[in-house]
Amino acid sequence: MTIAARLLDAGKEYKTGESTIVALQPTTAEFRTGEITLLVGPSGSGKTTLLSLLGSVIYPSFGKVWVGDTCINDLTEKELAILRLQHIGFVFQGFNLLAPLNALENVMEPLLLQGVKRKEAKHRAMELISKFEMEDRIYNLPRNLSGGQQQRIAIARSLVTNPQLILCDEPTASLDHKSAKMVMDMLSKLSGENRAVIVVTHDVRLKKYADRTIYVSGGRISDTAIEDNF
Repeated sequence: MTIAARLLDAGKEYKTGESTIVALQPTTAEFRTGEITLLVGPSGSGKTTLLSLLGSVIYPSFGKVWVGDTCINDLTEKELAILRLQHIGFVFQGFNLLAPLNALENVMEPLLLQGVKRKEAKHRAMELISKFEMEDRIYNLPRNLSGGQQQRIAIARSLVTNPQLILCDEPTASLDHKSAKMVMDMLSKLSGENRAVIVVTHDVRLKKYADRTIYVSGGRISDTAIEDNF
């Protein structure tokens, strides 16, 4: 296993007028390939802020954040965007598929943004879609796919650039039991393919899939729950 992302005394604070709100206290943690890590905690606890730092969506207010061997602190916004595109896969509760594009086009889109030629992008996208048994839905628009089907396409899109770090924000919250199981089985398989999978969740069904659970409360992380509502 290798370290896919790490934080060293990293945190985030926001200033509103004369007040300062600390969304995440100084945090040191490592996330390794081959593991599924759950981030659990109540709303407003800091877990989404932690995920956003790992995803290079925001800069830390203090401390340092690495994705692989790259420290994000001194990167420009453009360099952060390139890092996200090439090294991080995102999976969201709301799927975030592009409504005007069909399933195949949605999976191809990150490769096209990288400058991959359309023929090669289509070939690589179809390989992933086939693994997820969605070949008969490639020309469907997102609105014509079930929640489970949309999530499978969203996961395929997150993987098409072959990222080592996969970040999931409540990926099963709107899915029925069968679809949630299929999604988590996929994520489990992916973690076994030398990827780090990090999942923010309130879903009690996911605990059995976790190699590690981190509890977040009041902007602090712990390996044990202060108030285990999970």
